[in-house]
Amino acid sequence: MKKPQSGSTWFFVDESGDPTFYDRKGNLIVGQSGCSPILVLGLIETQNPEPMRQAIRDLQQEVIHGPYFQEFPSIKKTAIAFHAKDDVPEIRYLVFKSLASLDFQAQFTVARKIERVFRNNFQAREEAFYDHLVTHLFQNLLHRYTQNFIYFAKRGSRNRQAPLLRAIQRGIERFEQKWSTMVTTTFSVQAQTPKGEPCLSVTDYMNWAVYRAFTTGEMRYYRVVEEKVSLLVDLYDTAKYPHNWYSRKNPFDINKITPL
Repeated sequence: MKKPQSGSTWFFVDESGDPTFYDRKGNLIVGQSGCSPILVLGLIETQNPEPMRQAIRDLQQEVIHGPYFQEFPSIKKTAIAFHAKDDVPEIRYLVFKSLASLDFQAQFTVARKIERVFRNNFQAREEAFYDHLVTHLFQNLLHRYTQNFIYFAKRGSRNRQAPLLRAIQRGIERFEQKWSTMVTTTFSVQAQTPKGEPCLSVTDYMNWAVYRAFTTGEMRYYRVVEEKVSLLVDLYDTAKYPHNWYSRKNPFDINKITPL
């Protein structure tokens, strides 16, 4: 293994979908209204986040002060931060067009919500399911630069920094065991909102493009930004293994996967 490159890299992490399997009465509701069929955990990586932050801020100011968008009720949410699910199609177009010109790479772990796996592997615990995706996402990333700064999109009021640290550390340990090496780099984890960290809006949009492809079969959003994607793992599509790891050598296409 090469020595880590001296310098820093930044990761911005968010999810699309949810880790929920059951309603309050214990009924399986995966795929029903309000409960997603998959959970996507994605990140973007950059060695210089400031130009991306500024580009997103500039576009946001252009949108919220432009007369065309003033009559849309969702502009109030857009004034806080871009969010692909809530933004109107015209704004989505502008954001995706901007993303194509920014300097970053993206990776995704997609988990199909299979009840048998949820019960057997995670004892039906949502946080364990989510944290496993964190471990998987980071297990091959943190040995390359001496300093790694990781920003997770903050959800609700719960502080989950300690479990996330443990999940990332498990990924490092897996890497060390696999390659019989020792990772000497450092990493830190912070929770942030898209309002406070514009780069998280980029992750949100990238995740949405992946989620849209899986859940509706619509690839047009993904096509705009597919050059940014270095890895997409459809974790529980075991029927396609080992070809469920999509990369530039095996580009992702919705027609390659086992249907949900």
